[in-house]
Amino acid sequence: MTADAGVRPALRRLSGAPLGLLALIVLFTILRPTVFPDPGNLSNLLEHIAVLAIVASAQTVVMAVADFDLSVGATASFSGVIAAQLLVAGWPTTAAVAAALAVGVVIGVVNGWLVAYLNLSAFVATLATMTALAGGSLLLTDGSTIFGLPDDFLLLGQGRPLGVPVVVLIAITVGALVWFLLSRTAQGRRWYAVGGNAEAAAYAGIDVGRTRLLAFVVSGAGAALAGLLLSSRLASAHPTAGDPLMLTSIAAVFIGLTAAQAARPGVAGTLLGVVVLGVLDNGLNLLDVNPYVQQILTGLIIIVSVGLSRRRGRRP
Repeated sequence: MTADAGVRPALRRLSGAPLGLLALIVLFTILRPTVFPDPGNLSNLLEHIAVLAIVASAQTVVMAVADFDLSVGATASFSGVIAAQLLVAGWPTTAAVAAALAVGVVIGVVNGWLVAYLNLSAFVATLATMTALAGGSLLLTDGSTIFGLPDDFLLLGQGRPLGVPVVVLIAITVGALVWFLLSRTAQGRRWYAVGGNAEAAAYAGIDVGRTRLLAFVVSGAGAALAGLLLSSRLASAHPTAGDPLMLTSIAAVFIGLTAAQAARPGVAGTLLGVVVLGVLDNGLNLLDVNPYVQQILTGLIIIVSVGLSRRRGRRP
């Protein structure tokens, strides 16, 4: 083996998202040396990406079965609105949170049923659900923001026990749980088997419909939890607050596929994608870049990530 043959694989392992993340950190540190590396900004960055990390981790499960969920952003918004309205109406925080999470589970069941048992494409089913939920959120709030949330609810998104944000602890817990489910349980192996070849999985005795439905349930529950934390962080609930989570959660999974050089989604790669998107968003905001330009960049990142993952998948 020549030295060049050994160097090339190493360079390939360094390419992609990890190297891109390092380059972004160096770039923004140079351009905003007194702001970007500041502990306060880094803490804010972690809190910001924690909500996305929850949605993206749950989205990873759906994409493991070769589907995707376009309704996660609308589910987050709707669940946050439901919780806020119940809290303003006098419900205890525990009951309101449980009700909002139950709404997310029901949405997941509906999506899963449409895809797994009515054989609708995930695109059509979750697009329809997204549209209906967006309308429902606007109808319930009359397009306005809900304020006046109780202090104990605000602790979910703003609490800092021992200086560590609660929302970050929850995101770490969710990420670890999804990682365990995908990589260490029989259910995780079933998700990957269905995503790899649904027909072969069925011949192997796997209930493909139930497996796909459960993936959407995880996605719905994760999106609802993210919506609750987002409302708590903002101390308010807006009918479109969670909308950006749809695009960025899918982008994070694709970036993770590229970073891990893998043929199937995994939580570790997804969380790396979340950090890349979070650092990019934070740095561009510090540079006062137009938010519309940020959306364009996110779209380009998705195109590049999907292209690289497909190209890698065609390699012998």
